Amino acid sequence: MTLNSIDFDQRVDKALADPILKQAVPFAQDKLRNGRNTAADQLGNIEEWRELAAEIRKHTIDNLDSYLEELVTNVRKSGGFVHFAEKDSDAVDIIKKIAKDKEAKTIIKSKSMVTEEIHLNKHLEAEGLKVVESDLGEYIIQLANETPSHLIAPAIHKTRQQVSALFSEVAGRKLSDETTELCAFARETLREEFLQADIGISGCNFAVAESGSVVLVSNEGNARLTTTLPKVHIAVMGLERIVPTWNELDIMISMLTRSATGQKISVYVTGINSARQSGDLDGPEEFHLVILDNGRSNILGTAYQEALNCIRCGACLNVCPVYRHVGGHAYGGVYSGPIGAVLMPLLEGYDDWKELPHASSLCGACTEVCPVKIPLHDLLIEHRKDEVDQGYAPLPEKMAFKGFGYINSHPALYDKTVKLSSTGLGVLAKDGYITKGPGMLGGWTDIRDLPQPKKQSFREWWAKERKE
Repeated sequence: MTLNSIDFDQRVDKALADPILKQAVPFAQDKLRNGRNTAADQLGNIEEWRELAAEIRKHTIDNLDSYLEELVTNVRKSGGFVHFAEKDSDAVDIIKKIAKDKEAKTIIKSKSMVTEEIHLNKHLEAEGLKVVESDLGEYIIQLANETPSHLIAPAIHKTRQQVSALFSEVAGRKLSDETTELCAFARETLREEFLQADIGISGCNFAVAESGSVVLVSNEGNARLTTTLPKVHIAVMGLERIVPTWNELDIMISMLTRSATGQKISVYVTGINSARQSGDLDGPEEFHLVILDNGRSNILGTAYQEALNCIRCGACLNVCPVYRHVGGHAYGGVYSGPIGAVLMPLLEGYDDWKELPHASSLCGACTEVCPVKIPLHDLLIEHRKDEVDQGYAPLPEKMAFKGFGYINSHPALYDKTVKLSSTGLGVLAKDGYITKGPGMLGGWTDIRDLPQPKKQSFREWWAKERKE
């Protein structure tokens, strides 16, 4: 579990009270969102691209078993090793065994949300292994002993001044907060880690079934060093991160980079087909592909299957008004924002994640920008329904909505209730607005004013108008 020791409401309160978060997250969010919008405008027909991408993902997930079989067959043909992990602990055990068999001491990693999902670093470190994140954002949060707060920008919540303080501690000298100096220090420090690492671990943006290839998308070059210099390369992928052929990959990469950072293409797109072959100048001696289920197969065939279409671009986070104010850590899990609010309850249940489907304004902005057209706000509503059906809704809330439904289905009772509420709440109103409401109403009036209920219902007003 990645839940903090405090509950959801406390995490939100902490985030809202953080002055640095208020500065850093909206600034970065705006840049990412504007970049995506510019890239979409350049295409000129973004809705056609979204429709095509959605069709590719739907077809792939509908036929996931056959494409996984094809992928595994082709990886093994190229000399790679394939491991299936039903649970997070299975994936950890597989990787620990490989490390033990190779007598590894140091591991270098490129950015991977799925390894964050299984909390791989802490398990490897518990075995005495040195694990170093090579993505700049991941390296920053590793030094800060934090988890990613964004799918593609792990350190989106950090300022240059905070990064300077972290790097200065490692350097043993005071570094400025100039980007060039900070990047130069990270480059110098990490280069030694690449050269010393026994194993390189990467994620997998997409796996191409027809060739058994793992494709990585990055902007820093660290992924290529991670997968090339160490003697062993381990790629970890969620079982849904697959495309049938390179033709479909072309479409998906175009949508991923534009939706994530506004780039037509990222600086590096790396296709890995196998370990080093005879005649190759570089590359690992062994290649292992770990395919993780961890609850994904349980989503197949349900009302939530479209959530598996996600390509982890982060576009939904960049437009979400809730994420803008609370950042990623307030969600409590590895996946934050709208997609996190949908995924975390699916992967780990409602017990610890029942609040997330309610961490949304249901404005639909996330659905509008999703490159594969996942109806995120509809899935959040579906979660809310399921929570009620499974008994996770608080008793006062259940009673309130049950009463609301009964009153609204009885017109005479509704009219009387409107008059009573107008009279009762009218006592609390000042200049036509209630600024401090009682009970559950207080949650609303804590942050906005509530207009005083009218003394006359619309039905009464209409009847009066027609009579006159």
